[in-house]
Amino acid sequence: MKETNLFLAIDQSTSATKALLFNFQGELIDQASLPHRQIYPQPGWVEHDAEEIYRNVIAAAAQLMAKSTVLPEHLRFVSITNQRETFVVFERNSGKPIHHAIVWQCTRGEPICRKWAEAGYENLVQQQTGLRIDSYFPASKMQWLLENNPEIQRKVQQEQALLGTIDAYLIHRLTRGRVYASDHTNASRTLLYDIHKLDWSDDLLKMAAIPRHALPEVRSCDAYYGETDFDGVLPSPLPIYGVMGDSQAALFAQRCYQPGSAKITFGTGSSILVNTGSEPLVSKQGLVTALAWVLDGTPTYAFEGILNFTGATIQWLRDQLGVLGSAAESETLAASVPDNAGVYLVPAFVGLGAPYWSPEARGAIVGLTPSATRAHVVRAGLEAIAYLINDVLSAVRSTTPFRFAGVHADGGAARNAFLMQFVSDITRLDVQAALTPELSALGAGFAGMLGMGIVKDLNDLQALPFTATVYHPCMPAETAAQLNQEWQRAVKKVLS
Repeated sequence: MKETNLFLAIDQSTSATKALLFNFQGELIDQASLPHRQIYPQPGWVEHDAEEIYRNVIAAAAQLMAKSTVLPEHLRFVSITNQRETFVVFERNSGKPIHHAIVWQCTRGEPICRKWAEAGYENLVQQQTGLRIDSYFPASKMQWLLENNPEIQRKVQQEQALLGTIDAYLIHRLTRGRVYASDHTNASRTLLYDIHKLDWSDDLLKMAAIPRHALPEVRSCDAYYGETDFDGVLPSPLPIYGVMGDSQAALFAQRCYQPGSAKITFGTGSSILVNTGSEPLVSKQGLVTALAWVLDGTPTYAFEGILNFTGATIQWLRDQLGVLGSAAESETLAASVPDNAGVYLVPAFVGLGAPYWSPEARGAIVGLTPSATRAHVVRAGLEAIAYLINDVLSAVRSTTPFRFAGVHADGGAARNAFLMQFVSDITRLDVQAALTPELSALGAGFAGMLGMGIVKDLNDLQALPFTATVYHPCMPAETAAQLNQEWQRAVKKVLS
């Protein structure tokens, strides 16, 4: 029987753009994916071609509709989820980018961040945004772009150009300029947004010298964002409902609706989010406070630990070091040796994120001996992801009253059984690795289903089918503790 009630989700990630079809039970029907280039103008700088990304959105939607048996009239709405913290400067009228998108991994804003810290802005930033001053977030790179490109600065000041995160850029393009809007989860990652007032902060806009008129209107995750026909791919336009940053969207799809529920999204980087309820909490342990989502104007908050180089470590082992033929091979290779032989890989390629927040740190492989093989190095790369996750979860445990026995996992690496078991062993928690694929896209779609009135409330979403593989700690606790101690020694070497 053909599906006749579907939604189309766009997942624009750090490495690729996907167009996906889901039914209202949350089942993935079909998908198409196109990668885009990673551009490295100089060490520490990372860019994407925003025009290439938009072309891929249209092309992925066209490929999906061409190869699927689904008819356009079966589609009810479009949702969008996206890589957070990456931003684009583009022309107001045409929507065309006038500079490459500057990616969340890019560190060019570090000198400006230091200047802000020296000027005493740290408390203001944390109080209003829940974040900390760091070049991971766009504000410093937005200021850098304007200061170093007088023509771009002129266009922004004269309201000829806009500064938007990827969601706002895509919405502007898809609606042919009729809507310029972002959702709260994306706006709150810019370092310019007050998560208490749910509005752009005049104080922080002044700090970064960013004009308010260049930034998008901010709407709830389940709000209406205009309509699109994907530049003629569809015979008639569909409404856009359900917009969320990718990590929050995964939390939403995992049904982490109760305070204390937690998830890890494994991607190029990884995000650990813990639902903290209707009031924002403050951590002194290297965690940031985030907006988990805003539904119909009502916010839910979370603690987040940001790891900026996790899946990218496996890509580095494959593409730069050449010790892997494919990312999937990492599981087999890591399991081919009984232990790491004392080898630890600290993936501080663009600094260390939570809970260390050391942008100056650089990556290292320590503990090498003549007996170390490529299998040991690959295993160390996978194990590093688990150690970093444990560092964040330890900070959560020491900060909150929540005591959780398990954690949800999603993303590509959630299919790596070696990694999932090691995460469980090191954290001493059950890990529920989602078998339901593409959770970020699904979470944005769930918000769209709420906005469209297809489901009434979170209880309806909670009742939808969900499958996961559960991993339980198997390693002796004393062994896990010893490995963590050795990991901490390795981290101290790169921090010093």
